[in-house]
Amino acid sequence: MNNRLLIIEDNEQNLYLMRFLLEKSGFAIIGADNGKTGIATALQCRPLAILLDIQLPEMDGYAVAAELKRHSELDAVPIIAVTSYAMVGDRENILAAGATGYIEKPINPDTFVAEIIAYLPEGWKDDGD
Repeated sequence: MNNRLLIIEDNEQNLYLMRFLLEKSGFAIIGADNGKTGIATALQCRPLAILLDIQLPEMDGYAVAAELKRHSELDAVPIIAVTSYAMVGDRENILAAGATGYIEKPINPDTFVAEIIAYLPEGWKDDGD
């Protein structure tokens, strides 16, 4: 079973919290601290899903999402924006750039894992657990 999630996040505290919550639930986490590294990592490891911050160095999340969507081998990989961008239009803009979903920061530790699981492809947990 592929249980790898890629988190593209440059804030170490945010990455730590998401990693902690998701690893506790059985996911394997791969981190990238910028968009260019995140894209290369996604193409190499083919994660189950990509969690993407919008405010990143070098390339913002909009550009990263658009670039990820150009690669057909990642078509089935949901891109979930996890971001503090919460102004009117921000959700629509990241979805238009290619994200599948949107979760506002600060995340709620009690519901975060369930929110991520809701975006995963049907049948992702094929080992009967």
